[in-house]
Amino acid sequence: MTYPPSGRVPPPPVLHHGAELRAGPPAAGWPQQAVAEAPDPEPHDSWSDRVRRLRRAATTEPGRLRIISVVVAVLVMAFGSVTAWQVSDRSDGATRVVPGSQQLSADAASLYRSLADADTTAAAGFLSEGQWSPEIRERYQQDIDRASELLVKAAADSHAPGSARTQIDRISQQLPVYTGLVEQARANNRQGLPLGGAYLRYANERMRTELLPAARALYEAETAQLQTDHRKAMEWPWFALGLGAAALLALGWAQRRDFLRTNRVFNRGLLAATAASTVVLLWLVAGHGLARSGLTDSYEYGFKSLQVLNEARISTLQARGDESLTLVARGAVLTDDGEDFYEQGYQAAMRETAGGSEDGVSPESLLGRAQDLANDFKGRKPVAEAVTGVREWRERHAAARATDESGDYAGALKKVIGAEGTTAECFDQVDASLKAALAHEQQEFKQAVERGGGALTALPTSAVLLALLGAVAAVLGVGRRLAEYR
Repeated sequence: MTYPPSGRVPPPPVLHHGAELRAGPPAAGWPQQAVAEAPDPEPHDSWSDRVRRLRRAATTEPGRLRIISVVVAVLVMAFGSVTAWQVSDRSDGATRVVPGSQQLSADAASLYRSLADADTTAAAGFLSEGQWSPEIRERYQQDIDRASELLVKAAADSHAPGSARTQIDRISQQLPVYTGLVEQARANNRQGLPLGGAYLRYANERMRTELLPAARALYEAETAQLQTDHRKAMEWPWFALGLGAAALLALGWAQRRDFLRTNRVFNRGLLAATAASTVVLLWLVAGHGLARSGLTDSYEYGFKSLQVLNEARISTLQARGDESLTLVARGAVLTDDGEDFYEQGYQAAMRETAGGSEDGVSPESLLGRAQDLANDFKGRKPVAEAVTGVREWRERHAAARATDESGDYAGALKKVIGAEGTTAECFDQVDASLKAALAHEQQEFKQAVERGGGALTALPTSAVLLALLGAVAAVLGVGRRLAEYR
């Protein structure tokens, strides 16, 4: 009979998953048995350990050089990227001004003129007996068709401000009402009924109180959008300029540090990065300066002239319409002071256009301001012709009014409508001159904007390429110093 050894019996070994059994040397007095061996644990670094190692590395010269390399390269690349982004944004804004907001503003002014001319033409048509002449009928229909086309175009603009859309809806609702009243007036006039004049005055009232104010508000909204786009295109790219200055300061500091530690005057890589960044910064300043100069010229000598000329053309249209309605109404519509309403409207429009004196043009009037803003012969010539035409128009109008007030209505009518020697001839000459001046200033505005935007055309791509070259050169330049520690 065999007895186990005295003492405590150790527990059997615990076998872990993946443990390997092997024979080990038995303890004294113990039988040989399998011993489980656990795998060695894999080393695991905590986040704090990594941070401590990075800090230790940063206290060495190679570590500092690596940090300098990264910072400089990031600054140079950020400078190039931001330059490309901001310059592209301003260049696109400048190129959008002409086909975009400026065209919408011009269309809104053309819409106003079309409506005013339609009303003027309708009034002139009633001065002829019975049927409208084919010329008047065609002109009136062209004005209405043109206004309808411009309304459709304005409504299709997805970027139109809310105020502009409100006015577009208002005009779209009121235009059919106006044309219907004109047709009613024509129908009564063909029958010789005096009710035709009443319908025409009602149509004119609808034009004055509904259509033209809405068209004016639309023009002002589109013009305000044009000014916003123009101002945005002229803004300095301060973010890019700040990054450029920071990149050059960092490069200068890195080169000075390298010189103090090694006594080497130049580090070719850092020097190349500095040269590339300097080229981009100088190009940015010079290019944007040229762009601002072109855009400033477009505003001072194009945009302002267009505004004044549009106002002058609209004012002469209102004057012509009131002149015709003076004879149509025959004193039936009076002001609170007992004066002829339409004659007072004519005089007010003429004062706005040329000033209070009938002998010349005052500097504060629309034509006076247009003369001051015209900066070349091609721009001044049509304005001077318009001034001459307005002066002659006023003289002929005064003669027509004197004839009418003497009781000779037929004689006054002959001085207002007709081909030669009439106020209608003066109006047509003034309108044609202002149209020519507008076309010239429109071309001047377009060329100035394109000249300003063209100064920035190649800069975005060049900035990115030069920044990439500078970043690579900076890394290679610092890498040469790092190689000395290996």
